[in-house]
Amino acid sequence: MGSFWTLWRASRKFRIGLLILVALILFAALGDVISALIGRGEDPLELGIYNAWLVPSLAHPLGTDRNGRDILVMTAIGLRASLLIGVVAGVMATAFGVVVAFVAGYKGGRIDSVLRTATDTMLVIPTLPLLIVESAFQRNISLLQISFVLAVFSWPFAARTVRAQVLSLRSRPYVELARATKLTDREIIFEELLPNLLPYIGVGMASASVGAILALAGLEIIGLGPSDALDLGILISFAISWGALSLGAWPIIVAPVAILSALFIAVNLINFGLEEIYNPRLRSIAGA
Repeated sequence: MGSFWTLWRASRKFRIGLLILVALILFAALGDVISALIGRGEDPLELGIYNAWLVPSLAHPLGTDRNGRDILVMTAIGLRASLLIGVVAGVMATAFGVVVAFVAGYKGGRIDSVLRTATDTMLVIPTLPLLIVESAFQRNISLLQISFVLAVFSWPFAARTVRAQVLSLRSRPYVELARATKLTDREIIFEELLPNLLPYIGVGMASASVGAILALAGLEIIGLGPSDALDLGILISFAISWGALSLGAWPIIVAPVAILSALFIAVNLINFGLEEIYNPRLRSIAGA
């Protein structure tokens, strides 16, 4: 907890990014509450429950879509689905990437060469065409399946970043002292190295999650993706296919785009804040 408050006080970018991220998470978590307040006993996502293309008002802050569904509720529920996909994909990708990074960076030698080559190979594979092929051939793909597919192509970024930090830390005096006291490799990794890398791992997981959300949105904009979920990408796809902007129904596309942009900005602000705190050169520049 003390470390968190140190980060909070040390960087304005970190504070702003974290506040934006928390606000978005709260908005998604309160989706059912927003639905109950707007619906007043009815389901605002039911087809034809309201008139189509209602303009924003107190009853419907973002108006309704072509099927008479409340756009604010759709956005909140869609954000929750997108965050779920992103978190699942981010956790899986980061967990696998961290394992690869620690094995490669700590062991070194031939093991490091093999894992580094595998990581670099995955980094140069064109992800989007493979995701398009996967989604096109598996039309009834589920949330869990798409999360796994996204994780498969996301882990190399975490592996490469964390490996560089492990290479830097493994030669530090306290690690050499740990080896001299006959600590096992597992003890050194979990007690000496891992605690010092938690900020990098956390940011890596957040970046992988946002990357997965944006990748999924890109798939759905071109008509691919999970068939059993209402998420932000689906809302944008609906807006494009319905010609919402030409009809003046701008909220259905502006709301999900604004939220995706806010997610991207929040994670990058947190990343920049941590860089300023843990990178002495950047900290001196920021202080100047």
